[in-house]
Amino acid sequence: MIIEDEPALNKSIVEYLSDRQFLCESVTNYADALEKIEDHRYDCIVLDLMLPDGDGLKLLEIIKADRKTEGIIIISARNELDDRIQGIELGADDYLTKPFHLPELSVRISAIIRRNNLQGNNLLNFEEIQINIPAQSVLINNNMLAITRKEYDLLVYFIINKNRVLSKNAIAEHLWGDDMDMVDNHDFIYTHVKNLRKKLLQAGAQDYIQSIYGIGYKFSVI
Repeated sequence: MIIEDEPALNKSIVEYLSDRQFLCESVTNYADALEKIEDHRYDCIVLDLMLPDGDGLKLLEIIKADRKTEGIIIISARNELDDRIQGIELGADDYLTKPFHLPELSVRISAIIRRNNLQGNNLLNFEEIQINIPAQSVLINNNMLAITRKEYDLLVYFIINKNRVLSKNAIAEHLWGDDMDMVDNHDFIYTHVKNLRKKLLQAGAQDYIQSIYGIGYKFSVI
């Protein structure tokens, strides 16, 4: 859910995230936001503090008072320390000051969704694959898998987003963030995916990585 009163910014955020396979809804004022939040559940809410008919911090209070579990990212032109502290104390997960880069917002949303999906568990399981999050280790049929840090991050990202088509841009932004702008093409994504697939197969895992022509990849049981 995108709660942002600037129409151009609201549209840009929705279009950018939609291109990266996020399902987005958006509103531009407090009243509509309150109605949506009360009627629906979201994975993440991007919340502007300065709305034309109300205060975003009040919305945050309502969300937390209702014990809702959505991740919250505050976006605001207000960069005062008191606002940041108050937002975090009220339960926000992150705070971005305008102007910000859309790739950075996308990466932070993915991180919040990934963390919430784990629900405090230290183990992430998918078929014969088991990932120990604190140890950053991977077991295939109870045997340790030797992989690089980027391959580990890629595998976790795939499993958290299982059955979902992930664009090459989304994968690049997750693995490299703003540094992806320094890369001329996505050949490095293909290389990492190929290496990860090879190691999983050699360790006895099934081939869960599907190439989606012209788009990217999907991690799922065929």
